[in-house]
Parts: sequence; C-alpha cells; structure tokens
Amino acid sequence: MPRIAALIVAAGRGERAGGASPKQYRALAGRPMLRRSVEAFAERADLIQVVIGADQGREYEAAMADFDCLPPVGGGAARQQSVRNGLEALARHKPDLVLIHDAARPLVSSALIDRAIEALADADAAIPLLPVADTLKRETNGTWTTVPRDGLLRAQTPQGFRYDAILKAHREFAARDLTDDMALAELAGLKIASIAGEDINMKITTPQDFATAERLLGAGGDFRTGFGFDAHKFAPGDHIWLCGVKIAHDKMLEGHSDADAGLHALTDAILGAVGAGDIGQHFPPTDAKWRGAPSCVFLEHAKTLAREAGGTLVHCDVTLICERPKIAPHREAMRARIAEMLSLDIARVSVKATTTEGMGFTGRREGIAAQAVATVRFA
Repeated sequence: MPRIAALIVAAGRGERAGGASPKQYRALAGRPMLRRSVEAFAERADLIQVVIGADQGREYEAAMADFDCLPPVGGGAARQQSVRNGLEALARHKPDLVLIHDAARPLVSSALIDRAIEALADADAAIPLLPVADTLKRETNGTWTTVPRDGLLRAQTPQGFRYDAILKAHREFAARDLTDDMALAELAGLKIASIAGEDINMKITTPQDFATAERLLGAGGDFRTGFGFDAHKFAPGDHIWLCGVKIAHDKMLEGHSDADAGLHALTDAILGAVGAGDIGQHFPPTDAKWRGAPSCVFLEHAKTLAREAGGTLVHCDVTLICERPKIAPHREAMRARIAEMLSLDIARVSVKATTTEGMGFTGRREGIAAQAVATVRFA
C-alpha cells in the first residue's frame, strides 16, 4: 500500500471572510474550519502536515488540540511557497503520494479524496474538475462580451500527486508565480488525470460562504441536547472558581476538585447529550487523583467523548445561581474561557446569572448552584 500524506494549506489571512481571526480558525457549525478540513483526511492519510501563518501558532494549537498531526510548518508570502515548505517538511517521512488541499474547503467528501488517490494508480497527478455552469461575461472599457464556456472547467482541491514528482516540480519552478499545484505539474510535463469534483466542495471566501456552509452542514443533522446541574456549599477561603475564571471572594466553594459549579454543570450537559453518563462516573470523588483538580480537565474529557462519538458541540448555555459574588463583571471572561476550552465561537457560548430572591440555600448565601444546557450535532 502506498504511504499517503495530506498537506493542508492554511497560511493565509482570509480577510475577505471578515472576522477578527483568520478564517481557517473561525468556527463552522461549532468546529474550527481548519479542523474540519484536516479531519476529512484522518482515515485515508498516514501523515497530515499543516502549513500555517507565522503568527498563527496559538490559534492552530487551540483548533487542533489533541489531534494527531505532524508539527505545523510556517508558510511563505504566497501559496506556492507555503506548499513547497510543506512538501520539504514531508521529505524525511518519504510518502509515496501527497494530497494537497486548501483549508478553506472544509466540506470535502471522503468519496472525492478516494477518487484522487485511486487516479494516482495510473497518473502522476490528479485534479478535481467541475464544468462551468454559469454564463461568463467580460467587461472591457464599458463594453460587455459573452465568453464561450465550452471547454472551461473549475479546478478544486485536493489535488493529488506522486510525492517525488511534485516536490521536484516545486523546486524546479520555484521562481514562477502560479495559483495552484496543477500548473506546476503541467510545466513539469507530468501525466495528469482529471476526476469529478463536487459542488459541495466549495471554497469559503466571504461571510456569505460561511452562511452557506453552515446551512449545508446543518441539513439533515441530528441535534441532541443535554442538561447539567451542580451545586457546592461555601467554606472558609479567599476565592472561587466559576466557569474557568478565578474570582476573589470572602469564601471558597467546597469540593473534591476546584468545585467550579459552572464547569461541572456544563460537563454533565455535554455528557448527557452524547449519552455518556455523568461527571461522577468519569471522575469519582472517592479517587484521590482528582483532589483539587482544575475542572477544565473534566470539560476537556467531555469534549473528547463527544468528538469520539461523532458529535460536534454547537452551543452551550450556563446559568449561575447565587447572591454573591456578582457575576456581571466576570461574564465576558467566563464566556471567552469556555469558548477557548471548547473551541467554539464565543457567539455560541452563553453565561447568565440569577438569584433566588433570598430563598433556599443560595438565597441564604450558603453556596452556589449552576445549570447548563449543551447542544451537540451529529452529521
């Protein structure tokens, strides 16, 4: 069997897509777009190499936490240089075939990937192509003409190659400024096979593209909702942890771990959505190993179980029930921390607070309670 590498190109800024961060790290139906693109190759590639921008290390780590990839490689000023950097990094692993794919195409199907691999049995290169369906127009100095579309095709990725052949082409034509790797294969005289592309394998470029991709990912999805609740009483201390944020207070919350009621409730909500029991089942309070443990460990475990079950967390909502401390000054920090831990867009994270108007144990300021709802989508 040939040794297959996937090279995911993710070094651009994607400014036309809007947003504060590069588009490949933005959440798409609850999961970073880059991660979706990488995961598409997980079952077919022996090696996965991602090429990232020079200042994108932290965003990459957040998006790809716990995923088994080779260490990322820095990209260049242009896509061609970024691809070459990735190919050079793969050299010591000696792959037979390489599939070069744009991170901005997260809807690539396993069937398309398989077609690219199969085509390389009789060719040096394989390219997915689609016919041009729209009428094409050209404007020159205010004059419009119709461009015949006969013979015109749209190229997609992944583009597949025999590894040694495309690396040699990149080295030989490094000075050329080309828009895709197939152009290099053409210059090198490689034998190229065309395969059928897919309309759904769209390149996400604009905010409208994001919206379209969200709709496509949501179509036919199975959504499951889980509910969690937790409560801890106060004990002598000088701070508490809530939703991953340390807050100065004249008491602490008593518990076997750090007693973060917000994260405990959210952990149970995610576990409930995927039918994976409850937090006590996974982290028994009788186990000394978890004494004083940060609750982010529990939340990360629930996130992993959801992913392993084939689910994608798409939204969560936490309600904190207490008289003191005041939650409003810390609300946005809590949302940001949860979004970071779950690799969610902050718009998909809600943190609210309420009181019981002096009633019950929270009203008497004996402790804090929390409830949470988590929504997980199964494709």
